Amino acid sequence: MAMVAQQQHHRENSGGSLSKHLDAAGKYVRYTAEQVEALERVYVECPKPSSLRRQQLIRECPILSNIEPKQIKVWFQNRRCREKQRKESTRLQSVNRKLNAMNKLLMEENDRLQKQVSQLVCENGFMKQHLHSATGPTAVDASCESAVTTPRHSLGDASNPAGLLSIAEETLAEFLSKATGTAVDWVQMPGMKPGPGSVGIFAISQSCSGVAARACGLVGLEPIKIAEILKDRSSWFRDCRSLEVFTMFPAGNGGTIEMLYTQTYAPTTLAPARDFWTLRYTTTMENGSLVICERSLSGTGAGPNAAAASQFVRAEMLPSGYLIRPCDGGGSIIHIVDHLNLEAWNVPEVLRPLYESSKVVAQRTTIAALKYIRQIAQETSGEVVYGLGRQPAVLRTFSQKLSRGFNDAINGFNDDGWSLLNCNDNAEDVIIAVTSAKNLTSSSNTIPMVGGGILCAKASMLLQNVPPAVLVRFLREHRSEWADFNVDAYAAASLKSTYAYPGMRDHTRFTGSQIIMPLGQTIEYEEMLEVIRLEGHSLSHEDAFMPRDIHLLQLCTGIDESAVGACSELIFAPIDEMFPDDAQLLPSGFRIIPLDSKPVDLQDSLTSHHKTLDLTSSLEVGPTVGNNNGKNAAYSGRSILTIAFQFPFESSLQDNVATMARQYVRSVVSSVQRVAMAISPSETGPVVGPKISPASPEALTLAHWICQSYSYYVGSELLRSTDSASGEGLLKSLWQHQDAILCCSLKAVPVFTFANQAGLDMLETTLVSLQDIPLEKIFDDCGRKALFSEFAKIMQQGFAQLPGGICMSIMGRHISYEQAFVWKVFAAEDETTVHCLAFSFVNWSFV
Repeated sequence: MAMVAQQQHHRENSGGSLSKHLDAAGKYVRYTAEQVEALERVYVECPKPSSLRRQQLIRECPILSNIEPKQIKVWFQNRRCREKQRKESTRLQSVNRKLNAMNKLLMEENDRLQKQVSQLVCENGFMKQHLHSATGPTAVDASCESAVTTPRHSLGDASNPAGLLSIAEETLAEFLSKATGTAVDWVQMPGMKPGPGSVGIFAISQSCSGVAARACGLVGLEPIKIAEILKDRSSWFRDCRSLEVFTMFPAGNGGTIEMLYTQTYAPTTLAPARDFWTLRYTTTMENGSLVICERSLSGTGAGPNAAAASQFVRAEMLPSGYLIRPCDGGGSIIHIVDHLNLEAWNVPEVLRPLYESSKVVAQRTTIAALKYIRQIAQETSGEVVYGLGRQPAVLRTFSQKLSRGFNDAINGFNDDGWSLLNCNDNAEDVIIAVTSAKNLTSSSNTIPMVGGGILCAKASMLLQNVPPAVLVRFLREHRSEWADFNVDAYAAASLKSTYAYPGMRDHTRFTGSQIIMPLGQTIEYEEMLEVIRLEGHSLSHEDAFMPRDIHLLQLCTGIDESAVGACSELIFAPIDEMFPDDAQLLPSGFRIIPLDSKPVDLQDSLTSHHKTLDLTSSLEVGPTVGNNNGKNAAYSGRSILTIAFQFPFESSLQDNVATMARQYVRSVVSSVQRVAMAISPSETGPVVGPKISPASPEALTLAHWICQSYSYYVGSELLRSTDSASGEGLLKSLWQHQDAILCCSLKAVPVFTFANQAGLDMLETTLVSLQDIPLEKIFDDCGRKALFSEFAKIMQQGFAQLPGGICMSIMGRHISYEQAFVWKVFAAEDETTVHCLAFSFVNWSFV
């Protein structure tokens, strides 16, 4: 009653209106509009419960002083529930619209498959009839082949608008018969099962001329926006070097007809690049669908100039394109068809699988287009958050610069000024090409220099039974195993106005610390952009205390074995520590393309990750330890590895830099071969593999040790009882736990060895970089004193509770936490042997 009287007195004095809110007992409590407004302000500023900042704001607000703390707590709980309900309602409405659109797409796909089945039944009956009549094999129907094999139209047909429109309409009809009809015998692409979590429906051709791929999916963008993105092929297709519109004609039905010349990159140094001379037709159909279709025209001499086209092999594009239909409630359904003849006769025999495989076309072009559009859609809706405050468009530009610069280095086109250098030692294992400074002015990756130019050393090699994802992951995580810090420092000097030959500069010692700072990744985590910091110090006494850190911008793709990707890449370039948006890049790196992969028994991703970490401690031939149940034979096939490194040089030092570059690339090739032998399984005889010891348990074992030790010392369960099952369920629950859980070693300088997802988010790092972070680096002075004062207790009793405080991420951001728990982690079979210390930070948040 006293509380009600106080609120009534406050209402009469303030003159504000009252609103009803439930308290903890389920009864309504009245608050004034001013009180509700104050509570809203506190909630917006500190939405996280039990925040010290929230309690401070409440105490500083006089209008909330006459409300009991318990009632304020209930108000915040109700407010959070209402917000969750609104978000969930909005999410369910969006999901319902997507499901309706996807259901429509699946029904159409089912109708198409029924038509295809009917056609196959008819063809089967036709073949049986001819076989029984003994007419011979020449009577076998080839309707599929004839349906998609269409001759190129000559330039004579395109000499007038009527001829262009006729070609365009024929192209449209053939494209639609492939996109929604049965002109091509489509089969589901291996490894891309449709389902609720899939990107779309993907298929490849089974029996037709050339290679073809098809995709269809739901995208949260309007048709016009999608068309703009897809027509700008160089923005999303990494293999596209240039696309030039020669002429454009308006069509009578409101559409447009364009004549295009397109150049694409070659993925390796072993085969020439391809170009296309095509007609593109854009129109709107009666049902509101937007169609962009394209096909090749004859005329091998077509293009900007004959000299530039001489380095390319003219490939053929059969009727292909995009069908984009608007959906009710927003978004679009898109059908993509890519049908090509890449003239595989012009490449070495070992590379022909790349040019004769519909799966490769699907991976490099069709799937890439659909995933890029979905990425743009999620960025537009705000679902994707990137690091360092960078805008998605800026990070995409950096990724494209790295990929384009690497492709330019591999191909070395004459019209970019590249020319080959003769090798003095009569060895052809490493190709050396140079381009002068005057030829770099038109390049998007111009490097500031007074004279000289850019030198590129590149090589390709065949790998046998080496998983590309595992090899690239190792190269990314253990740079010191193959890279020379002084060469990295020399390349980094290209960012300055002057630089010197590596042998003439001060020697620098690499400290071994490699810190990876993630910037962003695609929605399927198939591509990651990150900044690498290599810590080094000068060996000269004069500059002993001057840091010589090097920063690299790095693009990493294809490090997940379970993902269906065209290749695995590690591309990097030195960058200024200020990381400007308009930074110029000089990319180098590795590209591994599988030729004929034959997965036998794919290894678990966590086990593969652990395997690459162990390679640093032992890269020697020896018998396999433990029972692998055949999992070491997870990959059987061949791959092509392409290496390219670029170096700036002054004119007077060209020969010296060429010698250094050739030797360096040979050294890198030797290191990669050593690593490849270590991770390549062998069916007979000794196997090269990591040494497994109890000191480096796998993730499942470590998760079990963490939870068991917590229960032993604390007397309660770290995870909920429903999550305490053994195996992968326990690891998944620990990984997704809301508290930041980290483990550190018990060495002279303790460093972190493991963290769950919340721990990585708190420290703003990755599992790889985590191992370079010392324990004391994340605590402030108060936190270190609290930890040191409790250390004896931890070692004696096995457990301690630390008060709330402030710690710091590797990005320099302050983090507050309410309390922290520390306990010893011991092996399950030996309670006397301490494996590491575990930390649990409760209710942490960035300040």
